[in-house]
Amino acid sequence: MAWNVLVLGSLGQLGSELVREFQARGHSVSGYDRAEVDITDEAQVEQVIARIRPELVINAAAYNQVDVAEREPQAAFLVNALAVRHLAVTCRQWDIRLVHYSTDYVFDGRAGRPYTEEDPTHPLGAYAVSKLAGELYAQAYLEAPLIIRTSGVFGPAGRHTARGNFIELMLRLAAEDRPIRVVEDHFASPTYAPALAARTADLVERGASGIFHLGGGTAISWFDYAAMIFRLAGIAARLQPTNEREYRTAARRPKYSALSNRKAEAFGIAPMPPLEEAVREYLDRREKMN
Repeated sequence: MAWNVLVLGSLGQLGSELVREFQARGHSVSGYDRAEVDITDEAQVEQVIARIRPELVINAAAYNQVDVAEREPQAAFLVNALAVRHLAVTCRQWDIRLVHYSTDYVFDGRAGRPYTEEDPTHPLGAYAVSKLAGELYAQAYLEAPLIIRTSGVFGPAGRHTARGNFIELMLRLAAEDRPIRVVEDHFASPTYAPALAARTADLVERGASGIFHLGGGTAISWFDYAAMIFRLAGIAARLQPTNEREYRTAARRPKYSALSNRKAEAFGIAPMPPLEEAVREYLDRREKMN
């Protein structure tokens, strides 16, 4: 059965892949980016949903400036929490399914292993608090939202977005031919946007609800991730390891925030591709975009 789907944040790394994936599966997709719909404006949200009448709303829009959020926590909360409340309330009024994305940063990183959906949350900063609040708002106003936590998303659209992604940052720094310091004591599970979009569609088509983790499937330090990028790109970068003590940031970050996809896989969702395979595909697609 084909659905009428509304994707918010449609020009971002994940949003653009969601539009592509759902269209490829025969669904009718309307995509809106921040310049077209301000999700913090409740009236705008109501107007767009009333006009489109979607069966499914996917919220891929987010405030993700982790360090800046420490200076402007209200801005992060407005986008990542209160806007989700607006969406949830409107979806409840129209009996619409909602898919919302959250983050590995809702955990404090002290478990030292990939986190499951049953693990207790403990956000460490303003950004993380705002994302957890968004989860709670979705669950408060809707009977069966689908909340997907993910980690370090990278996709081809990152080359053209203002924030970019870790791969683009590494390639840009390497081109400047200067030492690149990357933390070796923080671990995550970087996630390839096209794979995340495809598995999101699988979850939706199977009628999933509740919280699911869809991380990249590979727990890796940011230093080793950078080394992998340079190896696959054939770049001899001046990469140097550093650590949390030497490289201070405004926001505290979880030291080990990799996600376990066990629940999704038990639900019949295909495992995420190995990180090396995903990075290689990203670089190949990037080369074809030149």
